[in-house]
Amino acid sequence: MKDWPLWEVFIRSKNGLNHKHVGSIHAADAEMAIQNARDVYTRRNEGASIWVVESKYITASDPEQADALFGPAEDKIYRHPTFYEIPKEVKNI
Repeated sequence: MKDWPLWEVFIRSKNGLNHKHVGSIHAADAEMAIQNARDVYTRRNEGASIWVVESKYITASDPEQADALFGPAEDKIYRHPTFYEIPKEVKNI
C-alpha cells in the first residue's frame, strides 16, 4: 500500500451542483480509487458523482503569489457579479 499513489477525491452531492474536494485516499488505480472514495466519503448515499484524480497531476498556484495572480482581476469590474441579475428560476447559485 505504501507504493500506491495518492488520489484527490471530489464529490457532487446532487445533480446541478459542483463537485467539491472532500479528501484524499491511496489506491492502486483509478477504479480502486473510486471504490475506496465511495466507501470512505459517501457512507450515507450523499453522493451523485465521484471524481478522482491522481495528486501528481494537480498543479496549484503558490499562495505567496496571490497578489500577482489575482490582482489584475480588480481592474475588470465587469466581471464582478454585482452587474448581473439572476432570474428567480435559477437554482443553486
